[in-house]
Amino acid sequence: MIRRMKLDPDRPPRLSEGAKQHYDATPDEAIDYSRTPDLSGMDWAALKVETPRAKPTVTMRLDAEVIEHFKAEDPKGYTARMAAVLRAYVAARSSR
Repeated sequence: MIRRMKLDPDRPPRLSEGAKQHYDATPDEAIDYSRTPDLSGMDWAALKVETPRAKPTVTMRLDAEVIEHFKAEDPKGYTARMAAVLRAYVAARSSR
């Protein structure tokens, strides 16, 4: 199961003492970095932080089957998946 969270950089999650001890005791050689991207050439000073644009709230009437389809995968985030489908549709229509 994938658990997604939005992190607030001003209020990071707290680790328990047991978790801190576990991470502190783990040697670097035991960490699997095989799926970590190589960021050694990244110019961190050149990065720009952009504030996300506020998205307008829209009310729509949809068929129950459509909502059930998107909620079946995962009830959380189903509206974001609907928006992604609509975004892909717009992109496909715009490229004609």
